[in-house]
Amino acid sequence: MAKKTMIIGEVRDGELRHVSFETIAAGKVVADGGEVIGVLLGEDVSGLAEQLIQYGADRVVTVTHPDLKSYTTDAYQQAVLQVIDLEQPDGILLGHTAIGKDLAPRLAMKAQAGLVSDAVAVELEDGEPVFTRPIYSGKAFERKRIKEGMLLATIRPNNIAAMEKDPARTGDVSSITAEISDLRTTIQNVVRKAAGGVDLSEAKIIVAGGRGVKSADGFKPLQELADLLGGAVGASRGACDADYCDYALQIGQTGKVVTPDLYFAIGISGAIQHLAGMSNSKVIVAINKDPEAPIFEVADYGIVGDLFEIVPLLTEELRQILVSQ
Repeated sequence: MAKKTMIIGEVRDGELRHVSFETIAAGKVVADGGEVIGVLLGEDVSGLAEQLIQYGADRVVTVTHPDLKSYTTDAYQQAVLQVIDLEQPDGILLGHTAIGKDLAPRLAMKAQAGLVSDAVAVELEDGEPVFTRPIYSGKAFERKRIKEGMLLATIRPNNIAAMEKDPARTGDVSSITAEISDLRTTIQNVVRKAAGGVDLSEAKIIVAGGRGVKSADGFKPLQELADLLGGAVGASRGACDADYCDYALQIGQTGKVVTPDLYFAIGISGAIQHLAGMSNSKVIVAINKDPEAPIFEVADYGIVGDLFEIVPLLTEELRQILVSQ
């Protein structure tokens, strides 16, 4: 049964995050031939609407207000609820990001709707969308369906492939000015603790280090490898606790959950808390001097040895391969 499905796009530093396009692909499944509406919120986001259409949205609604320049719970909640009242969608999808995880349950509560969080797949059964999501730190999966009322779901980045971009695709773009009041929080300034580069939660290649890197300087060879491959650098909680890097890089149960195409676990023992954040990576390469390290149990490829010798050799070999292509 065709459904009107609303997608909340996510903007960072004036650009759409890739999970927005992946969410549109999920929305196409949920809509089952119905209309997919992209929604963009910000101070001025009209220039990004065309991208959502090129990736599959049928039309886009931009919601503007100075208080939407940076994310705050109150402002975004008020703005999205106004769009819900206007569009009356059957379903709403967001990325399972810091914003999506904060906003989705609040919308579900206000709209009295069911919520499926952290979905990694969606398919139709008897004309109704069924979501798959990991449980028990990724050790098992459950399938969830909203039986009645409006549907809300958050989509984990890097799991549902975005549709092919079609520059020739067109659609209607409309704009509304949100009415926002009684804000409990305002953003005065944003200071990023982590350096720029590839977004860790959306990276296709991640080079992660643990306590085995021994120091902040120990991350430099990892950064070099990540830069060569166009990837991002991550870390275990142990490395963050030891002050080798910022907690913004932490991957694990209490950090970011990532699912890249290729994950390098370097000097990481493989504690269960870390595995919860990366075990669903498509290919895992472990480098550790301890042959009994638990990380080798989940790795597709393992190298036993000194990471300070292996990583530079691996980087140089990959550089030669890339140059020859």
